[in-house]
Parts: sequence; C-alpha cells; structure tokens
Amino acid sequence: MTETPAAVAPRRSRALTGLCWLLAVPGLLWALVRLFGLERGPLVQLVAFTPYVAGWSLMPPLIALALRRWWPASVAGVAALALLGVVAPRALPADAPRGAGPTLRIATANVLAGDGDAAALIRLVRAERVDVLAVQEFTPETRAALDRDGLGELLPHRQLNPEVGTTGSALYARFPLSDTGIRRNPGFFGFTQAYATVAVPGAPPVLVESAHPSAPFSLAMLPDWFADLRAQPRATPDGPLRILAGDFNATLDHAPLRALLDSGYVDAAAAAGQGLVGTWGPYDGDLIPPVTIDHVLVDRRVAVRTVSVHPVPGSDHRAVVAELTLPGA
Repeated sequence: MTETPAAVAPRRSRALTGLCWLLAVPGLLWALVRLFGLERGPLVQLVAFTPYVAGWSLMPPLIALALRRWWPASVAGVAALALLGVVAPRALPADAPRGAGPTLRIATANVLAGDGDAAALIRLVRAERVDVLAVQEFTPETRAALDRDGLGELLPHRQLNPEVGTTGSALYARFPLSDTGIRRNPGFFGFTQAYATVAVPGAPPVLVESAHPSAPFSLAMLPDWFADLRAQPRATPDGPLRILAGDFNATLDHAPLRALLDSGYVDAAAAAGQGLVGTWGPYDGDLIPPVTIDHVLVDRRVAVRTVSVHPVPGSDHRAVVAELTLPGA
C-alpha cells in the first residue's frame, strides 16, 4: 500500500531536523574545546585546524535557517560566532604601541634537520635586511653551508649549537651578543634553544631565544609537548625585553601557547594581520592543510610593523620575518 503524503511528511521533517542537529553539534563541541582549552589526546592535533573549522561553521546555521529549524540554527550560530571570534582577529592588524626606538628585523626558520637551502636562507636575510636570525634543526652541515655562502658577513655575531638530526639550534645577529647560552628542553628529544642578549643601538637590551618545543605527532609525545611549552621562558613585562622566535609546534588555538602569550607576549603575525598564513605543511605529500606553528612572540612593549612568510626550499617549514620597533633606550 502506497503511503500518503500526509504520512511521509512527518518523517521527512524529523529527518531534516536530525540533519540540522547533526551539523550543529560538532561545531558547538569544537568551540567548547577551543574556548576552554580542553584539548587532550587526538584533540591536540585536531585543534590546530580550528581556522578551517571556523570557516566551515558558517554553513550549519545557514542550512538550518533555510530549513526553518530555529533551535539548531541558534546553536550552530553561537558556535560559529565563538569560533570566528577567536580566529578572525588574526587577519586584522591590531593597534601597536608607539615605538620610540630603533627597528629590529628578526627571522626564524626551521631547516628540517639541515635539509633547508642555506643559500636561499642567506638570500632571504639579505633581501629582508634581517638583523637577528633564529634557526631550528640546525646541523653541522647547515653551519658549514651558511659559513661558506657568506652569512658571517651579514650577521657576524652568533650563538650556535649544531647537532646531528633535529635537536640543534642557532642565533645569528648583526649586533653584539652577550649572556649567550643553550637550553635543552625537558621533552624526550631534548630540542635545544640558543639564546642571547642582543645589544641593539638605541634600545634596551633584548633577550632573544630560538624556540623549539616538541611536536605532538603521536599520543605518546603529548606529555613532552606540554612539558616543553610550559618550559618556555615567560615574558618579563616589568623587566628585560624578551623575544621568542621559532617552531613552537603549536598554533594560537592551543591552550599552552595561549598561556605563554598571557605572560606578556604578543604574536607578531596576529598583530600584523598575518596570523592565518600557514607556516607548516603539507609534509611528505600528506594531504594536510597548512597550519601556523612558527611564531615570533614579542614583548607587549614592542611595536609590530610587518610580518611576512617565505618558503625555504628543502624544508617543510616557511620562514617568518617580523619587522619590529623597539622602545627607546
């Protein structure tokens, strides 16, 4: 016996309502995880893709509104507003403090266990007039290549720790360095971080460190990832100026990195309206959308002028260059 339209309509209506809820609930759960820093286990990796989810979050409320499902539309709309509220500001330049001191151009580059093209990195330093260069995964081969290709003529002052593999670190500078050293992170791989105080003429001393916490590439590495991010030097808003530049293996949607920012740092890319530009991925051909895990974190007293992202042939990371204005001496 054929069903009448009156009998089919209620089932169709329930199915459409269920579809709207099916679209709305994931966005709401994602927003709750992001807003309250609840990422644990596999969610740590997933939270890195929050900007993409924020873009998608516009669809469920529009679909629910078109189908006149008001409650799912309301829930999906709240989730979309929350996600866009935390993501969209990264694409908008923020008001910068008035810098009365000199300009400092700082760059950071992860050279993928020494596979990054040293000549290309030097061309970037020259073209962008970089004053301080932070390098991660710095190897003896990278050191030799940078020396051979003339980086010493551009940035003669240095604090280097070349190591085979991915744990090495380096700082090169145009200006004299003091209080130099190497810090090893507590995580399993023991990534090192070169640091120094940079004497920029006309500005207070600036403590610069090449940051490289562990990556959360597996569930087993999550404790090391948390530990290395917690071990990063906090800002000193009532003391010396600090800049952390490097591969943080974390995005602005990860709670540990936001906690570090809350100590008194500003993400330079987000301040310049470039905070959604990807700096890593895809890797080994995997279909992974680019994410922003390389950062220049600056003291809130430092004015961010511009930030740009540049490919480094041979590396899966892009270099980040930030032009800053320091406070006067």
